[in-house]
Amino acid sequence: MADGPLSGRICVVAGASRGVGRGIARGLAEAGATVIVTGRSSEAGPRTDGRPETIEETARLVEALGGRGHPYQCDHTVEREVDGLAAWTLRRFGRVDLVVDAVWGGNEGYDGERYPDGSAWGTPFWRRPAARLGTVFETGVYAQLLLAKAFAPAMVGAGSGLLVTVLFDDGGAYLGDVFYDLAKASMARLTFAMANELAPHGVTALALSPGFVCTERVAGSPLAAEAGETPLYAGRAVAALACDAGIVRHAGNILHVGDLAGAYGFTDADGRRPPRYSINNKAEDGET
Repeated sequence: MADGPLSGRICVVAGASRGVGRGIARGLAEAGATVIVTGRSSEAGPRTDGRPETIEETARLVEALGGRGHPYQCDHTVEREVDGLAAWTLRRFGRVDLVVDAVWGGNEGYDGERYPDGSAWGTPFWRRPAARLGTVFETGVYAQLLLAKAFAPAMVGAGSGLLVTVLFDDGGAYLGDVFYDLAKASMARLTFAMANELAPHGVTALALSPGFVCTERVAGSPLAAEAGETPLYAGRAVAALACDAGIVRHAGNILHVGDLAGAYGFTDADGRRPPRYSINNKAEDGET
């Protein structure tokens, strides 16, 4: 709604053409935010993995839910394009209050059984091409750094702002695939490091860990029956964090959507409140 708790807030959600990023854009829209939705998949150009979803479609969803949606096509592994996104945002809106990194291209080309290099999820590391590590780091850690680096100067200059990185964490447990595990752990550590450098300037960086999310890709696969959350659940978590005047207490931490639902009182799209997800225990008392 236009007069919602985040009305007037300028938010950037990177990787919002589909999946958790789209869910976060929707959650912010429910709270009345202005949301710049970014990604490579556009109605005006190529779409990743041949998927139908686009940034323009997400922007229209934001508008329909009461926010202000602005699509911006961007390859988040290209520094020039990410810097251009930051410059455009600041030129048009004058500031930025929230930046969410939901970029993850680590599953591109995966057909449900094999990656383009012929390996499967969880194939032992000694049987896999090492080059895949570069792919997941480029579309995970490197993209995360580029986004934060582009927007941090404006936030530091303003003395306020929130940076949220979407990843998956299971309390230190092995995540089942060597490259996925390394990428997500590195994203968490980068968030922690950035939080330490940003804190003296009034800017908060933290990580958000959804559970097993029924994204568009998962919904069309045999894994759909195992997914216990919709992308909107993470979106409502981000909206709640953005409304929290004491957000600084979470700086550098990994926060789980299921835990936040209990703390802030929000629910998933169907009114349920799924608890924290664990790979080993399924849910404690992905595609992310």
